[in-house]
Amino acid sequence: MTIPTYQTASQHLLNQARQELALGDTRQASEKGWGAAAQMVKAVAEQRGWEHKTHRHIWTTVRRLTDEGHDAALNRLFRSANHLHSNFYEDIDAPDDVADALNDVERLLNLLAPLA
Repeated sequence: MTIPTYQTASQHLLNQARQELALGDTRQASEKGWGAAAQMVKAVAEQRGWEHKTHRHIWTTVRRLTDEGHDAALNRLFRSANHLHSNFYEDIDAPDDVADALNDVERLLNLLAPLA
């Protein structure tokens, strides 16, 4: 995939996540929120020529960015996105918690977009 494709997918997934949440489907909202974050991280990794095929590669990209001195909030916001991924399997979060995490994902995307 190309960088613009990852970026477009990221925004599309975040929009879908919010729609799923509005319909009361916290599991699907969670998974799409995670997907939105992962796709934008992949865009940044692709731009830099870094591996991004696995969950581990995606985490490594976020760590490398914070090690480079980019906003330290990247790590915290990405953890929130990763929690959404876990919530897809467990479905334990209340809708308000999923909404808060989706807001974190939106902030993460805003921080990452200029780096791609």
